[in-house]
Amino acid sequence: MLIALVSITTFAQTRKPKTAPALPAASNIYQVQEGYVDAHGVLIYYQIIGHGAPLMVVHGGPGVAHDYLMPHLLPLARGNQLIFIDERGSGRSEKLEDAAQYTVENMVEDVESVRQALHLGKISLMGHSFGGVLAQAYAFKYQQNLTHLVLGGTFYSSSEMNKVLAEEKRSMPPEALAKLEALEKAGLFGKGKDWEKGRYPDDYAKLAWGDGYFPYLYQRRPDANYDPASGNTAVSWDLYREMWGSDGEFVIDGNLKSVEYLDKLSSIHVPTLVICGDHDESNPRLSRTMHEKIAGSKLVILPQSGHMAFVDQPNMYIKAVAEFLKGM
Repeated sequence: MLIALVSITTFAQTRKPKTAPALPAASNIYQVQEGYVDAHGVLIYYQIIGHGAPLMVVHGGPGVAHDYLMPHLLPLARGNQLIFIDERGSGRSEKLEDAAQYTVENMVEDVESVRQALHLGKISLMGHSFGGVLAQAYAFKYQQNLTHLVLGGTFYSSSEMNKVLAEEKRSMPPEALAKLEALEKAGLFGKGKDWEKGRYPDDYAKLAWGDGYFPYLYQRRPDANYDPASGNTAVSWDLYREMWGSDGEFVIDGNLKSVEYLDKLSSIHVPTLVICGDHDESNPRLSRTMHEKIAGSKLVILPQSGHMAFVDQPNMYIKAVAEFLKGM
């Protein structure tokens, strides 16, 4: 950590003080507020920025942090009070000794605890990727607390998502696929140095998150800084293995197997936007099904876009979300 040292110079009393420059109008200032909410014994990190009605944002992973959404969603702060959280075990939120406590159901209660503690009243809730799963689960239990729901690049069924993942795996270049499957057959954990044993081998990470996922992450504006191996250090691995599973990227066999929401989607009655990229890792057909099942929902499929549609089509994405939140 770098600590900036500020040198303060004291001027003689005889020196005429300079007039301080006028501050900009308050509407042009976006201060950041951050802190922690003790959610029934788990400290959940939050960050608030913006003006307007509250829009809480829950991130993907599971097991990363909200940072990847920034600064891409920042323009929404012009019309909304954005509340980002790091889900339990992720980012700056508290890590738990018992990984079995990393469940969608517990994370729903964390979201509700943050809403109550910050006295937000009714909120709009936006979830991207796994965060969209969490947002759906919250809506099933607490939709009386919602004004809007935004489901971005997500899925409603782990069994259907496993079919999508299998298709994406088969589409990998043959040589890369053969290497990936050999690594999976050999077992993905407990390999290498002590600090490497709890995560994917670097070769597997590069194959899965590179050759496997990259075509479905970006289309129009691939991130030049994207490093498929970086996930090995960005993910909370005990959480990821508990929820996603231990058998690789292309099968969900952790506790997320319980996510089967098809028959519950029709119970959502708050205004809902379903948004994804046309080349989304969470195949657009999943978004179409959610749209069909949620009465009155709006579906936006952005062209030339992957899972990170807010990177590929930033103006379209922000406009679609902002107009939806403002117009209903």
